[in-house]
Amino acid sequence: MPAERRARHVPRPLSQRATRPFDSAEEAWFWFQRARLNRAEGARLAADPLATARPCDPDDIVRAVRRLAHANVLERRHLRVLDRHGRRLTPPDARLPEEKADAALWDEALDRLTMPLRTKGIVA
Repeated sequence: MPAERRARHVPRPLSQRATRPFDSAEEAWFWFQRARLNRAEGARLAADPLATARPCDPDDIVRAVRRLAHANVLERRHLRVLDRHGRRLTPPDARLPEEKADAALWDEALDRLTMPLRTKGIVA
């Protein structure tokens, strides 16, 4: 009797095209939020052949945020601001009195997120 072959797990590449990192953590965050909103609406995340190939999956960004939150680098208030303005797909406007505090937290959160994303090659 022939021996059974074991199936090997080979990770599938994210893209066959050259990838381009995001210019900033903010750009990566909004890309993640758009992907999250599309998933919530039931869209399948098939790659758009005309879109720029990215060096990560949206889940890579959320994992980086979770690691920072677990290490208390990002606090609840940072996460609330990232979520609130991420869902709106627009950063807080520091010129508006009601968004001034959010703008400061937004900048802090993205500043803290930049290095982990840069280390992974997600942000240039």
